[in-house]
Amino acid sequence: MLIIDKLLLSPIYATIWAARQVDNAIRQEREAEPERITADLSDLYMMLETGQLTEAEFNIREKELLDRLDVIQERKSGSG
Repeated sequence: MLIIDKLLLSPIYATIWAARQVDNAIRQEREAEPERITADLSDLYMMLETGQLTEAEFNIREKELLDRLDVIQERKSGSG
């Protein structure tokens, strides 16, 4: 009877496993986001210095990145 139970419940176990994998992937991505934003800011500064961006373009993109970083920090401080 135990084997039949496992066979019948295997789709549920597979769904739970998949949901855990998705949850882990989302967590890892959220944890890595501040480092990614910092790297994007470094690239942005380099593009400004090499003349690939104008000051206005730089300011717009920098503000977007810094706003995202603020949201992440607020989310961390709110849950911690």
